[in-house]
Amino acid sequence: MSNGKLGFGLMRLPQKENVIDIEQVKKMVDLFLSSGFTYFDTAYAYGEGASERAARDAIIKRYPRNAFTLATKLCKLEPQSKMREELKISLQRSEAQYFDYYLLHAVSRNNIDAFNEQKIWDFVKEMQQKGLIKRWGFSFHDTPEFLEQILKEHPDASFVQLQINYADWNNPQIQSRACYEVARKHGKDIVIMEPVKGGTLADPIEEAKHLFKAYNPSASYASWALRFAASLEGVIAVLSGMSNMEQVEDNCSFMKEFQPLNSGEYEVIKKVQSLYVESPRIPCTACHYCTPGCPKNIPIPEVFAARNLVLEKGDVEGAKSLYREVIKEGNPPNACIACHQCERICPQGIKVIDKLVECHSYFEGK
Repeated sequence: MSNGKLGFGLMRLPQKENVIDIEQVKKMVDLFLSSGFTYFDTAYAYGEGASERAARDAIIKRYPRNAFTLATKLCKLEPQSKMREELKISLQRSEAQYFDYYLLHAVSRNNIDAFNEQKIWDFVKEMQQKGLIKRWGFSFHDTPEFLEQILKEHPDASFVQLQINYADWNNPQIQSRACYEVARKHGKDIVIMEPVKGGTLADPIEEAKHLFKAYNPSASYASWALRFAASLEGVIAVLSGMSNMEQVEDNCSFMKEFQPLNSGEYEVIKKVQSLYVESPRIPCTACHYCTPGCPKNIPIPEVFAARNLVLEKGDVEGAKSLYREVIKEGNPPNACIACHQCERICPQGIKVIDKLVECHSYFEGK
Protein backbone atom coordinates (compact mmCIF):
# COMPACT_ATOMS: atom_id res chain seq x y z
CA MET A 1 0.00 0.00 0.00
CA SER A 2 0.93 3.61 -0.36
CA ASN A 3 1.51 6.05 2.44
CA GLY A 4 -2.09 7.23 2.03
CA LYS A 5 -5.54 5.72 2.17
CA LEU A 6 -7.07 7.39 -0.87
CA GLY A 7 -8.15 4.97 -3.60
CA PHE A 8 -8.98 5.95 -7.18
CA GLY A 9 -12.28 4.41 -8.28
CA LEU A 10 -12.34 3.94 -12.05
CA MET A 11 -16.13 3.74 -12.35
CA ARG A 12 -17.08 7.33 -13.17
CA LEU A 13 -14.26 8.39 -15.49
CA PRO A 14 -14.53 11.55 -17.61
CA GLN A 15 -15.94 11.12 -21.09
CA LYS A 16 -15.52 12.87 -24.39
CA GLU A 17 -18.06 12.17 -27.13
CA ASN A 18 -19.46 9.28 -25.07
CA VAL A 19 -16.15 7.45 -24.66
CA ILE A 20 -13.65 7.64 -21.82
CA ASP A 21 -11.30 10.61 -22.23
CA ILE A 22 -8.03 8.72 -21.80
CA GLU A 23 -5.82 11.79 -22.09
CA GLN A 24 -7.61 13.43 -19.19
CA VAL A 25 -7.52 10.19 -17.20
CA LYS A 26 -3.74 10.03 -17.73
CA LYS A 27 -3.32 13.46 -16.17
CA MET A 28 -5.53 12.48 -13.25
CA VAL A 29 -3.56 9.26 -12.74
CA ASP A 30 -0.25 11.14 -12.85
CA LEU A 31 -1.34 13.56 -10.13
CA PHE A 32 -2.75 10.74 -7.99
CA LEU A 33 0.45 8.70 -8.15
CA SER A 34 2.74 11.69 -7.70
CA SER A 35 0.81 12.52 -4.52
CA GLY A 36 1.87 9.20 -2.99
CA PHE A 37 -1.25 7.09 -3.62
CA THR A 38 -1.30 3.75 -5.43
CA TYR A 39 -4.69 2.02 -5.10
CA PHE A 40 -6.84 1.82 -8.25
CA ASP A 41 -10.20 0.06 -8.34
CA THR A 42 -12.02 -1.24 -11.41
CA ALA A 43 -14.36 -4.15 -12.23
CA TYR A 44 -15.14 -6.58 -15.02
CA ALA A 45 -18.58 -5.02 -15.48
CA TYR A 46 -17.69 -1.30 -15.36
CA GLY A 47 -18.52 0.18 -18.74
CA GLU A 48 -18.66 -3.31 -20.26
CA GLY A 49 -14.89 -3.55 -19.94
CA ALA A 50 -14.09 0.07 -20.77
CA SER A 51 -12.85 0.75 -17.24
CA GLU A 52 -10.33 -2.12 -17.29
CA ARG A 53 -9.10 -1.00 -20.71
CA ALA A 54 -8.76 2.55 -19.40
CA ALA A 55 -6.62 1.18 -16.54
CA ARG A 56 -4.42 -0.46 -19.16
CA ASP A 57 -3.95 2.70 -21.24
CA ALA A 58 -3.67 5.25 -18.43
CA ILE A 59 -1.77 3.24 -15.81
CA ILE A 60 -0.42 -0.17 -16.77
CA LYS A 61 1.25 0.78 -20.07
CA ARG A 62 2.77 3.90 -18.52
CA TYR A 63 4.12 2.83 -15.13
CA PRO A 64 6.17 -0.06 -13.73
CA ARG A 65 3.93 -2.81 -12.36
CA ASN A 66 5.23 -2.26 -8.81
CA ALA A 67 4.34 1.45 -8.91
CA PHE A 68 0.65 0.88 -8.28
CA THR A 69 -1.87 -1.60 -6.85
CA LEU A 70 -4.88 -2.64 -8.91
CA ALA A 71 -8.17 -4.16 -7.79
CA THR A 72 -10.86 -5.65 -9.99
CA LYS A 73 -13.98 -7.69 -9.37
CA LEU A 74 -15.65 -10.89 -10.52
CA CYS A 75 -19.27 -10.07 -11.26
CA LYS A 76 -21.81 -12.89 -11.46
CA LEU A 77 -22.70 -13.64 -15.06
CA GLU A 78 -25.46 -15.56 -16.76
CA PRO A 79 -24.91 -18.32 -17.63
CA GLN A 80 -23.03 -19.09 -14.45
CA SER A 81 -20.64 -21.34 -16.35
CA LYS A 82 -18.85 -18.20 -17.57
CA MET A 83 -18.01 -16.90 -14.12
CA ARG A 84 -14.54 -18.43 -14.09
CA GLU A 85 -13.73 -16.80 -17.42
CA GLU A 86 -13.96 -13.30 -16.01
CA LEU A 87 -10.50 -13.26 -14.43
CA LYS A 88 -8.92 -14.36 -17.71
CA ILE A 89 -10.80 -11.67 -19.62
CA SER A 90 -9.94 -9.01 -17.02
CA LEU A 91 -6.24 -9.89 -17.29
CA GLN A 92 -6.42 -9.73 -21.09
CA ARG A 93 -8.24 -6.40 -21.12
CA SER A 94 -6.01 -4.72 -18.58
CA GLU A 95 -2.71 -6.44 -19.41
CA ALA A 96 -2.06 -6.21 -15.68
CA GLN A 97 -0.16 -9.56 -15.35
CA TYR A 98 -1.84 -10.04 -11.96
CA PHE A 99 -4.28 -8.25 -9.66
CA ASP A 100 -3.16 -7.03 -6.27
CA TYR A 101 -6.74 -7.22 -4.99
CA TYR A 102 -9.47 -9.43 -6.45
CA LEU A 103 -13.04 -9.23 -5.22
CA LEU A 104 -16.19 -11.26 -5.56
CA HIS A 105 -18.57 -8.46 -6.42
CA ALA A 106 -21.57 -7.51 -4.25
CA VAL A 107 -21.87 -10.78 -2.34
CA SER A 108 -25.38 -11.08 -0.89
CA ARG A 109 -28.14 -13.57 -0.21
CA ASN A 110 -29.36 -12.98 -3.76
CA ASN A 111 -26.22 -14.34 -5.44
CA ILE A 112 -24.49 -16.49 -2.85
CA ASP A 113 -25.84 -19.70 -4.40
CA ALA A 114 -24.15 -18.89 -7.71
CA PHE A 115 -20.78 -18.30 -6.03
CA ASN A 116 -21.16 -21.52 -4.03
CA GLU A 117 -22.35 -23.70 -6.90
CA GLN A 118 -19.43 -22.63 -9.08
CA LYS A 119 -17.02 -23.11 -6.17
CA ILE A 120 -15.70 -19.62 -6.77
CA TRP A 121 -14.21 -19.49 -3.27
CA ASP A 122 -11.91 -22.37 -4.20
CA PHE A 123 -11.24 -20.79 -7.60
CA VAL A 124 -9.88 -17.53 -6.19
CA LYS A 125 -7.59 -19.41 -3.79
CA GLU A 126 -6.30 -21.48 -6.70
CA MET A 127 -5.64 -18.32 -8.71
CA GLN A 128 -3.86 -16.84 -5.71
CA GLN A 129 -1.57 -19.86 -5.56
CA LYS A 130 -0.79 -19.34 -9.27
CA GLY A 131 0.17 -15.72 -8.60
CA LEU A 132 -2.61 -14.17 -10.66
CA ILE A 133 -4.16 -12.75 -7.49
CA LYS A 134 -2.18 -11.35 -4.57
CA ARG A 135 -5.07 -10.87 -2.13
CA TRP A 136 -8.75 -11.78 -2.46
CA GLY A 137 -11.88 -10.64 -0.70
CA PHE A 138 -15.38 -9.50 -1.54
CA SER A 139 -17.56 -6.42 -1.71
CA PHE A 140 -20.71 -6.63 0.34
CA HIS A 141 -24.22 -5.18 0.42
CA ASP A 142 -26.27 -7.08 2.97
CA THR A 143 -26.88 -7.47 6.69
CA PRO A 144 -24.21 -7.73 9.39
CA GLU A 145 -25.63 -11.13 10.32
CA PHE A 146 -25.02 -12.43 6.81
CA LEU A 147 -21.53 -10.92 6.81
CA GLU A 148 -20.83 -12.81 10.01
CA GLN A 149 -21.93 -16.04 8.31
CA ILE A 150 -19.76 -15.44 5.23
CA LEU A 151 -16.65 -14.64 7.24
CA LYS A 152 -17.10 -17.75 9.37
CA GLU A 153 -17.50 -19.91 6.27
CA HIS A 154 -14.62 -18.24 4.38
CA PRO A 155 -11.99 -17.10 6.89
CA ASP A 156 -9.34 -17.02 4.13
CA ALA A 157 -10.76 -13.77 2.73
CA SER A 158 -8.19 -11.15 3.66
CA PHE A 159 -10.29 -8.03 3.18
CA VAL A 160 -13.87 -6.83 2.79
CA GLN A 161 -15.15 -3.88 0.78
CA LEU A 162 -18.01 -2.12 2.56
CA GLN A 163 -20.28 0.84 1.89
CA ILE A 164 -19.39 3.30 4.63
CA ASN A 165 -20.15 7.00 4.89
CA TYR A 166 -21.37 9.30 7.60
CA ALA A 167 -24.92 9.40 6.19
CA ASP A 168 -25.24 5.58 6.21
CA TRP A 169 -23.31 4.94 9.43
CA ASN A 170 -26.50 4.29 11.42
CA ASN A 171 -28.85 3.79 8.44
CA PRO A 172 -31.07 0.76 9.27
CA GLN A 173 -31.09 -0.26 5.60
CA ILE A 174 -27.32 -0.14 5.01
CA GLN A 175 -26.08 -0.79 8.59
CA SER A 176 -22.59 0.51 7.80
CA ARG A 177 -21.45 0.63 11.40
CA ALA A 178 -22.62 -2.88 12.25
CA CYS A 179 -21.01 -4.37 9.12
CA TYR A 180 -17.77 -2.52 9.88
CA GLU A 181 -17.74 -3.90 13.41
CA VAL A 182 -18.29 -7.47 12.18
CA ALA A 183 -15.41 -7.20 9.70
CA ARG A 184 -13.08 -5.80 12.35
CA LYS A 185 -14.11 -8.51 14.82
CA HIS A 186 -12.84 -11.03 12.27
CA GLY A 187 -9.61 -9.07 11.82
CA LYS A 188 -10.27 -8.14 8.19
CA ASP A 189 -8.77 -5.17 6.42
CA ILE A 190 -11.44 -2.88 5.02
CA VAL A 191 -11.74 -1.07 1.71
CA ILE A 192 -14.46 1.58 1.77
CA MET A 193 -16.77 2.22 -1.16
CA GLU A 194 -19.34 5.00 -1.47
CA PRO A 195 -17.64 7.27 1.11
CA VAL A 196 -19.25 10.22 -0.68
CA LYS A 197 -22.40 8.18 -1.41
CA GLY A 198 -22.18 8.34 -5.19
CA GLY A 199 -21.19 12.00 -5.05
CA THR A 200 -24.25 13.11 -3.10
CA LEU A 201 -22.20 14.04 -0.02
CA ALA A 202 -20.04 16.31 -2.16
CA ASP A 203 -23.20 18.40 -2.43
CA PRO A 204 -25.00 17.62 0.83
CA ILE A 205 -28.35 18.87 2.05
CA GLU A 206 -28.46 22.59 2.80
CA GLU A 207 -28.58 22.30 6.58
CA ALA A 208 -25.43 20.15 6.49
CA LYS A 209 -23.64 22.71 4.34
CA HIS A 210 -24.29 25.40 6.93
CA LEU A 211 -22.85 23.24 9.72
CA PHE A 212 -19.74 22.31 7.74
CA LYS A 213 -19.02 25.87 6.61
CA ALA A 214 -19.59 27.28 10.08
CA TYR A 215 -16.90 24.98 11.47
CA ASN A 216 -14.38 25.18 8.60
CA PRO A 217 -15.22 27.51 5.70
CA SER A 218 -12.28 26.32 3.59
CA ALA A 219 -12.91 22.56 3.74
CA SER A 220 -14.75 20.96 0.82
CA TYR A 221 -17.85 18.93 1.56
CA ALA A 222 -16.19 15.87 0.02
CA SER A 223 -13.28 16.21 2.44
CA TRP A 224 -15.59 15.75 5.41
CA ALA A 225 -16.95 12.52 3.92
CA LEU A 226 -13.59 11.05 2.92
CA ARG A 227 -11.90 11.96 6.19
CA PHE A 228 -14.75 10.40 8.18
CA ALA A 229 -14.21 7.12 6.34
CA ALA A 230 -10.41 7.25 6.46
CA SER A 231 -10.43 7.94 10.21
CA LEU A 232 -11.75 4.44 10.93
CA GLU A 233 -9.27 1.82 12.13
CA GLY A 234 -8.41 -1.04 9.82
CA VAL A 235 -9.17 0.87 6.63
CA ILE A 236 -6.57 0.33 3.90
CA ALA A 237 -8.26 2.33 1.12
CA VAL A 238 -11.11 4.80 0.76
CA LEU A 239 -12.39 4.76 -2.81
CA SER A 240 -13.40 7.92 -4.57
CA GLY A 241 -14.90 7.65 -8.04
CA MET A 242 -13.12 10.69 -9.40
CA SER A 243 -14.39 12.01 -12.72
CA ASN A 244 -12.34 15.18 -13.30
CA MET A 245 -9.02 16.77 -12.40
CA GLU A 246 -10.60 19.13 -9.86
CA GLN A 247 -11.80 16.19 -7.79
CA VAL A 248 -8.36 14.58 -7.86
CA GLU A 249 -6.74 17.85 -6.82
CA ASP A 250 -9.18 18.38 -3.97
CA ASN A 251 -8.97 14.81 -2.67
CA CYS A 252 -5.18 14.71 -2.82
CA SER A 253 -4.92 18.08 -1.06
CA PHE A 254 -6.35 16.82 2.23
CA MET A 255 -5.58 13.09 1.98
CA LYS A 256 -1.89 13.54 1.14
CA GLU A 257 -1.05 14.60 4.69
CA PHE A 258 -4.05 12.89 6.21
CA GLN A 259 -5.31 14.00 9.61
CA PRO A 260 -8.09 12.01 11.32
CA LEU A 261 -11.18 13.90 12.41
CA ASN A 262 -10.79 15.67 15.74
CA SER A 263 -13.41 15.76 18.50
CA GLY A 264 -14.94 19.01 17.28
CA GLU A 265 -15.30 17.67 13.75
CA TYR A 266 -16.93 14.49 15.05
CA GLU A 267 -19.51 16.62 16.84
CA VAL A 268 -20.35 18.35 13.56
CA ILE A 269 -20.64 14.96 11.83
CA LYS A 270 -23.05 13.73 14.52
CA LYS A 271 -25.31 16.72 13.92
CA VAL A 272 -25.20 16.14 10.17
CA GLN A 273 -26.01 12.45 10.64
CA SER A 274 -29.16 13.44 12.53
CA LEU A 275 -30.17 15.63 9.60
CA TYR A 276 -29.82 12.74 7.17
CA VAL A 277 -31.96 10.48 9.32
CA GLU A 278 -34.73 13.06 8.97
CA SER A 279 -34.11 13.83 5.28
CA PRO A 280 -36.92 12.87 2.87
CA ARG A 281 -34.55 12.43 -0.13
CA ILE A 282 -34.45 9.15 -2.01
CA PRO A 283 -31.01 7.69 -1.13
CA CYS A 284 -30.09 6.72 -4.70
CA THR A 285 -26.40 6.93 -5.65
CA ALA A 286 -26.96 6.48 -9.42
CA CYS A 287 -24.91 3.28 -9.53
CA HIS A 288 -27.31 2.04 -12.26
CA TYR A 289 -27.20 -1.56 -11.07
CA CYS A 290 -30.99 -1.53 -11.38
CA THR A 291 -31.33 -0.37 -14.98
CA PRO A 292 -29.79 -3.11 -17.19
CA GLY A 293 -32.34 -5.66 -15.97
CA CYS A 294 -35.37 -3.38 -16.03
CA PRO A 295 -37.83 -4.97 -18.52
CA LYS A 296 -39.54 -1.63 -19.10
CA ASN A 297 -36.39 0.48 -19.58
CA ILE A 298 -37.28 2.94 -16.84
CA PRO A 299 -34.39 5.36 -16.13
CA ILE A 300 -34.79 4.82 -12.39
CA PRO A 301 -31.79 6.81 -11.03
CA GLU A 302 -32.57 9.78 -13.24
CA VAL A 303 -36.23 9.80 -12.19
CA PHE A 304 -35.11 9.76 -8.56
CA ALA A 305 -32.63 12.57 -9.23
CA ALA A 306 -35.46 14.73 -10.53
CA ARG A 307 -37.60 14.01 -7.47
CA ASN A 308 -34.67 14.79 -5.16
CA LEU A 309 -34.35 18.26 -6.64
CA VAL A 310 -37.69 19.00 -4.99
CA LEU A 311 -37.11 17.04 -1.80
CA GLU A 312 -33.66 18.51 -1.15
CA LYS A 313 -33.67 21.93 -2.72
CA GLY A 314 -37.32 22.80 -3.34
CA ASP A 315 -36.48 23.30 -7.03
CA VAL A 316 -39.87 22.48 -8.53
CA GLU A 317 -39.30 23.89 -12.01
CA GLY A 318 -35.82 22.39 -12.30
CA ALA A 319 -37.19 19.03 -11.22
CA LYS A 320 -40.00 19.08 -13.77
CA SER A 321 -37.63 20.12 -16.53
CA LEU A 322 -35.20 17.32 -15.67
CA TYR A 323 -38.04 14.80 -15.46
CA ARG A 324 -39.30 15.72 -18.94
CA GLU A 325 -35.81 15.19 -20.36
CA VAL A 326 -35.36 11.92 -18.50
CA ILE A 327 -38.49 10.19 -19.77
CA LYS A 328 -37.57 11.04 -23.36
CA GLU A 329 -34.83 8.42 -23.00
CA GLY A 330 -37.01 5.73 -21.40
CA ASN A 331 -40.40 4.87 -20.05
CA PRO A 332 -42.11 6.83 -17.26
CA PRO A 333 -42.38 5.41 -13.73
CA ASN A 334 -45.92 4.07 -14.22
CA ALA A 335 -44.58 1.59 -16.79
CA CYS A 336 -43.23 -0.43 -13.84
CA ILE A 337 -44.62 -3.99 -13.68
CA ALA A 338 -43.37 -4.58 -10.11
CA CYS A 339 -41.03 -7.43 -11.08
CA HIS A 340 -38.80 -6.45 -8.11
CA GLN A 341 -35.48 -7.12 -9.90
CA CYS A 342 -34.43 -3.56 -9.10
CA GLU A 343 -35.13 -4.01 -5.40
CA ARG A 344 -33.23 -7.29 -5.24
CA ILE A 345 -30.11 -5.69 -6.67
CA CYS A 346 -30.23 -2.19 -5.14
CA PRO A 347 -27.22 -1.71 -2.82
CA GLN A 348 -29.08 1.01 -0.93
CA GLY A 349 -32.06 -1.16 -0.05
CA ILE A 350 -34.46 1.35 -1.61
CA LYS A 351 -38.10 0.32 -1.97
CA VAL A 352 -37.83 1.23 -5.63
CA ILE A 353 -41.36 0.33 -6.66
CA ASP A 354 -42.94 2.48 -3.95
CA LYS A 355 -40.65 5.36 -4.87
CA LEU A 356 -41.53 5.07 -8.56
CA VAL A 357 -45.20 5.30 -7.63
CA GLU A 358 -44.39 8.39 -5.56
CA CYS A 359 -42.47 9.97 -8.43
CA HIS A 360 -45.24 9.28 -10.94
CA SER A 361 -47.81 10.73 -8.59
CA TYR A 362 -45.75 13.89 -8.12
CA PHE A 363 -44.76 14.54 -11.73
CA GLU A 364 -47.79 13.22 -13.58
CA GLY A 365 -50.47 13.92 -11.01
CA LYS A 366 -50.04 17.68 -11.14
